[in-house]
Amino acid sequence: MRRLRRIKILATLGPASSDLAMIRRLFEAGADLFRINMSHTPHDKMRELVATIRNVESSYGRPIGILVDLQGPKLRLGAFAEGAVQLQNGQTFTLDSDKTPGDATRVNLPHPEILAALRPGHSLLLDDGKVRLIAEETSKEHAVTRVVVGGKMSDRKGVSLPDTDLPVSAMTPKDRADLEAALVTGVDWIALSFVQRADDVLEAKKMIRGRAAVMAKIEKPQAIDRLADILEASDALMVARGDLGVELPLERVPSLQKQMTRMARRAGKPVVIATQMLESMIQSPVPTRAEVSDVATAVYEGADAIMLSAESAAGKFPVEAVSTMNRIGEEVERDPTYRSVVMAQRPAPEATAGDAIADAARQIAETLDLPALICWTSSGSTAVRVARERPKPPIVAITPNITAGRRLAVVWGVHCVVADDARDQDDMVGRAGQIAFRDGFVRAGQRVIIVAGVPLGIPGTTNMVRIASVGPEGDAII
Repeated sequence: MRRLRRIKILATLGPASSDLAMIRRLFEAGADLFRINMSHTPHDKMRELVATIRNVESSYGRPIGILVDLQGPKLRLGAFAEGAVQLQNGQTFTLDSDKTPGDATRVNLPHPEILAALRPGHSLLLDDGKVRLIAEETSKEHAVTRVVVGGKMSDRKGVSLPDTDLPVSAMTPKDRADLEAALVTGVDWIALSFVQRADDVLEAKKMIRGRAAVMAKIEKPQAIDRLADILEASDALMVARGDLGVELPLERVPSLQKQMTRMARRAGKPVVIATQMLESMIQSPVPTRAEVSDVATAVYEGADAIMLSAESAAGKFPVEAVSTMNRIGEEVERDPTYRSVVMAQRPAPEATAGDAIADAARQIAETLDLPALICWTSSGSTAVRVARERPKPPIVAITPNITAGRRLAVVWGVHCVVADDARDQDDMVGRAGQIAFRDGFVRAGQRVIIVAGVPLGIPGTTNMVRIASVGPEGDAII
């Protein structure tokens, strides 16, 4: 199951894609890892999905990553006596701590932390931004607001606060229970929703204790202001354009997407572009031209992965959506201008042995026009360092650690193989050639470059580059 593209595809599972046959078809169509959204998935179903993905993984012999996406704090209004009201532009509307059902003048806001943090001038966006309020008077018991953009408002609609820094954790009691269940089940990535600060990520990591990697979803304006600290604390970023586009002006989202993609690449951490990439394919077997351009832009930008949400989880054409995304990735990466665009954004290597080795390996591989760049990696860090360079030849990562292999499923350009650890350097070189030969990356007589850490099996010691020729039986000869 060798992919013909470097960018990875993350497909969300749901009602349209939860049985073995469909998950197998999605993998064959191009999905490299799968997302389970805990906003809609009970623990029993999550465990069933994980078991099914592992079944598919074992049948193909390729590590498949699993990402569990925590719901995060959902802020909602209370109920209305009549079920719904019409808010008019310019009217006064009060949000308060009174649990009495609301009317056209007031409603309960069952979140005292919002009332405590709101200040005059702060915006409140209701129902995904369809209605906009501005706070004029605030206290711990109520907030008097003015309706700037009116509309129909009904029970328990969502509340977004783009100007307000809420002193709340990114993890609710539900998230903690979901997280523990996911960790016990053995998932690979945890996506943390509504991150506002680096402490949110560190809090999750204390619970996780290394059992999974953490992907911070950037969907709050407050996170943008602290992005460097959040990125440092996280293992990866997700550009969650849905909520980000609600709380920020839509026209800012494309530039922020580019900034986050480049920041993550400089840091050597994976970045996923998410939300509405092929939204029309929920109902249609073909996407719009604008959606194709949107996906292509993420590929040109050098993102590690692109994500399908409802398209694969609840749409009518989940396999077609994955297949379409796969074809777009392949076509963009065949474009003669693709390499120049990606390389123009290549960051300078960090002053570390690992980054210097990765940069040197890329230069050697491209100068000699080698067909594959092979990494022996215990923790996955060598492959991540090499992927940061976005080399022209494919990256073949060989690891004895299935956990590392599954986490690498989200990393740009990495074809991961789980194999027994090398006994010594000769075994490492010989089997590197055999694996690359077996998986169709090299032919007999061609040369490959091998990157590893010596002593073998010690994480974080990338310090060796070897060039070897592949013999007639596929084994590499120094």
